[in-house]
Amino acid sequence: MKTATTSKQALMQSAERDMQRLIEDMELSDREKLALTCRILFDKGHDSGLAGQITCRTDQPDTFLTQRLGLGFDEITADNLIAVDHDLKPLAGEGMPNPANRFHTWIYKEHPEVNCIIHTHPTHVAALSMLEVPLVISQMDTSALYDDCSFVADWPGVPVGNEEGVLISNALGNNRAVFLAHHGQLVTGKTIEEACNLAVLIERAAQLQLLAMAAGEIKPLPHALASEAHDWVSTDKRNKVNFAYYARQALKHHTDCI
Repeated sequence: MKTATTSKQALMQSAERDMQRLIEDMELSDREKLALTCRILFDKGHDSGLAGQITCRTDQPDTFLTQRLGLGFDEITADNLIAVDHDLKPLAGEGMPNPANRFHTWIYKEHPEVNCIIHTHPTHVAALSMLEVPLVISQMDTSALYDDCSFVADWPGVPVGNEEGVLISNALGNNRAVFLAHHGQLVTGKTIEEACNLAVLIERAAQLQLLAMAAGEIKPLPHALASEAHDWVSTDKRNKVNFAYYARQALKHHTDCI
């Protein structure tokens, strides 16, 4: 075996090169990716009536795509998404956005690296939020969120004002996610794929935390190893490959999506 004496770091680098070389990306528009994200998250337990918003920047400054208020995640298609400006004025498409999109505008304004935002109230996240405890990442599958999720302990009420936008934007800091007490979760990404993957993971992490808390005391991960795992699963290519799998799952049941 030629690689029997190869270092772990070299093996990881080799695997990354192979992923780039051997796995092709899905050719999808941002509208298609956003619509698929809505369907993916619906299937994975993020549905909560009309609560929650999923947005991404457009090619035009200070504008973003989002779902139309009145439609559930399972009804979103690439064609019925609407474009709005930072005052939530519709620019293209029929209907109006969720008024809670206002705090998305603050995140986009203060975090230029963010291109997609997902805010939802999935069951396990919502249940854990009632305990007013931070999200604990202590299992490898959810390591993409290790040391990457802020905590807002004080519930600010209905997030339709600028005050909530400032609060949540500041709380995000340099992290990609925020866990909101008595509320839900928010994740961000440089890409739609990244944000979608983190949204799936944060609900999984909350579910695991509730199960572990019921059984005993959660033990922490070693920091260096957890950071290594975080970086390993957080590459752009890994996000695209993972999203493609979720997209194929969704398209089996949501053929009208794109």
